[in-house]
Amino acid sequence: LVVQEHDTAAESLRHRRATLPERELLTKADAEITELAPLLADARARRDAVARDVSRLEDEASSAAAKATEVEKTMYSGAISSPRELQAMQADVQQLQRHRSTLEDRELELMESQEALDAEVSELETRDTTARESSARARADVAAIEAAIDAELSSEHAARTDAAAGLPADLLALYERCRAQAKGIGAARLLGNTCQGCRLTIPASEAILDTIGPTRRYATGDAVIHCDNCGAILVPEA
Repeated sequence: LVVQEHDTAAESLRHRRATLPERELLTKADAEITELAPLLADARARRDAVARDVSRLEDEASSAAAKATEVEKTMYSGAISSPRELQAMQADVQQLQRHRSTLEDRELELMESQEALDAEVSELETRDTTARESSARARADVAAIEAAIDAELSSEHAARTDAAAGLPADLLALYERCRAQAKGIGAARLLGNTCQGCRLTIPASEAILDTIGPTRRYATGDAVIHCDNCGAILVPEA
């Protein structure tokens, strides 16, 4: 029964380790990080593409303005006296100015789109940061709790080893077989007529050893009886 107590305690600890709520939080946070990754990459790519277009249009507008200034400088320098040539230069200046205006209008439109994309990226980055912080906290919590449970498991295993050392090898082997067949219950106390392993009430009898399955005697000299329902080794109440 002492060995069974340690086995039950160890099984409970393993179950607790496998079903930590902190691990569920970790899984949820990691799933969100995975889900956000492509969304964030796409939003950043679209924002960067618009930023490049804005920069290109700004450069083109600046170039058009510089060319118009250069043509005007030549026009007013006095070096050109031909009215026809001056008229053509004036037309060039006006065309460059119109082109610059068109570029600047398009640049403003893109800058508005860029603001919306900046907001989208910022929102996704905030969610990603929050998820990563949650993941880091949950991972640390899981590691700490697992370490504590592992320490308890080690203690239970040591105590179980000490308890099992006092049992005959054949009786311990029988207990292990019963435990494997009964999903963890290899030995149970018989309180009155009730098996404490499966809670089955066994009909009262004066000759309990004759009515509860076949019996054998081991090195301890004690008869070993089994519960007909769960198969556990029964230890009658003293």
